[in-house]
Amino acid sequence: MGDFWIFMALTSAMGLSIFLSLPIVYSKRAQGRWAAGLNAAAIGILVFLMADVFSDVSPILYPNGYVANATYSMAFAVAFLAAFLALFVVDNLPRSVLPRSATPPGEAATRSDGWGETSPRSTALIIALGIGLQNLTEGLVFGVNWTAGALGILAVVFIGFFLQNVTEGFPIASPFLGNSADRRASMMVGLFLVGGLPTLLGGAIGYFWSSPLFLIVFDAMAIGAIAYVILPMLRVAFRPLETRGLSIRRNQLVYLGVMVGFALGFAVNAL
Repeated sequence: MGDFWIFMALTSAMGLSIFLSLPIVYSKRAQGRWAAGLNAAAIGILVFLMADVFSDVSPILYPNGYVANATYSMAFAVAFLAAFLALFVVDNLPRSVLPRSATPPGEAATRSDGWGETSPRSTALIIALGIGLQNLTEGLVFGVNWTAGALGILAVVFIGFFLQNVTEGFPIASPFLGNSADRRASMMVGLFLVGGLPTLLGGAIGYFWSSPLFLIVFDAMAIGAIAYVILPMLRVAFRPLETRGLSIRRNQLVYLGVMVGFALGFAVNAL
């Protein structure tokens, strides 16, 4: 069991490295004119994460390189839809049940033009859930390679996932950038734990047991969750501003921010 506790210590360091990005949410610059670009970079990181997660399961889905495995493909589709629809329910059910006056202090709607209310806290929770599912699969990969004794691969996986998890805290914090929403430390720590702790759970599972189908299901759920998360972030990123000129300049910043975020995720993953 001594080997297991060493493994869990490394997995904890990998998963909880997400907290290294926590200071961003309290940065004065992040609350000012940089907010739009930083939010766009968060979208770019999430786009990269979807591609990165799919790359983990594509060899299982396409064992011959071009012919899909029917069983695994069906499992992937069902898991993707399940995660997407589950977050849709979580995101919409409270607002269909609670009166408008029940919105907690600091949770004002980010839009009031008919798209419905979305509080920074609920958006951040949905992002954290999506990233948590993605980190669970990272833990699985780390656990499987640990039990296989692939030391060279382990070092690459650990460093890559550690650095990648640092960037993953940024999308969770992004709904709080550029607004006056409540940013209590206890709430932010809770959101980061939702995103980071699944790494430990996935690691423990991968250490004792693994299955291609299990990996496919959770990777598909992670992709479905992240896909759902990106949509409201894009909606907010491109909401109209006071003048057409301001909207055009902000839109240009969003395009550049998404590109930079994607490049950052790719560069960190390549280290």
